[in-house]
Amino acid sequence: MTQAETDSPKPLPRRLPIVPVLLALLLLGFALFGDRGILRALQAGRQKAALQEEVRQLEAANAELRQEIESLRNDRRYLEAIARKELGMVKDDELVYQFRSVQKIPRTAGLATPPGEKEAAPPPGQ
Repeated sequence: MTQAETDSPKPLPRRLPIVPVLLALLLLGFALFGDRGILRALQAGRQKAALQEEVRQLEAANAELRQEIESLRNDRRYLEAIARKELGMVKDDELVYQFRSVQKIPRTAGLATPPGEKEAAPPPGQ
């Protein structure tokens, strides 16, 4: 090698200009996190699917209510069933039996006999 070859400066490694890199990072940030960014679009898609499911459920409930309205207007048997169930109504020629609920108290050693029951007599010889 000659002296001229060793004295010549070595080329410096190339650096990327800082302004274009910062501009690219800024654009990438807006593309991901901005008002119209990718993350916002994904969130809007999930929200849209949830709202569509809610609309489907509400439409099904509306269809059931429309059917009930139609039955109330035109179906005498349905109207009678509702009156019997919710209002406790009966026809003139029907008998209604009402039963008192009996509350059973479990017998336990050492407790008094429930009212209305006879106390068992002790076995002979005691």
